[in-house]
Amino acid sequence: MGSLTGIGEVVLLPLDALKIKRQVNPEAFRGRGVVRIFLEEGTTLYRGWGWTMARLLIQLFGASAFTKDYILGVSDYSKATWTQNFIASVAGAVASITVAAPLDVVKTRIQNANFEHKVHGLKVVSELIKNEGVTAFFKGLTPKILVVGPKLVFSYTLAQSLIPFFANYV
Repeated sequence: MGSLTGIGEVVLLPLDALKIKRQVNPEAFRGRGVVRIFLEEGTTLYRGWGWTMARLLIQLFGASAFTKDYILGVSDYSKATWTQNFIASVAGAVASITVAAPLDVVKTRIQNANFEHKVHGLKVVSELIKNEGVTAFFKGLTPKILVVGPKLVFSYTLAQSLIPFFANYV
């Protein structure tokens, strides 16, 4: 299921790019509608796909499993309580958002460039470090944790709580 979500995110990347441009660089639209932009820009709307894929490799499950194994002492995940799943998913959500933050910043900067100018990820990385420092890779982290975190916690807690139930019927 996670791989389908990742594929979907890459397929829908042009919509993310348009959202970012519309929010922070509206002059890039220059009176053009969305359909016209899709037709004219084509695959350039997929800029940042590699950084998106790298971000998708960082998943919620590592920190969640660590929390269950080493902090909560859960040896059989199918017997984890709802509270244990919730605590583990909070740890997993915060960890995955934090670790993925630098890749999100780079991806957003690539997508934010004007349509005419191709921006390379490594150039973004070097300019970020040079001009803004390493902490720039974590800009917007707190709001992202506050907005995205609860969604991850809800979906992961629900999934981990229902898997043992459905395992009896499959």
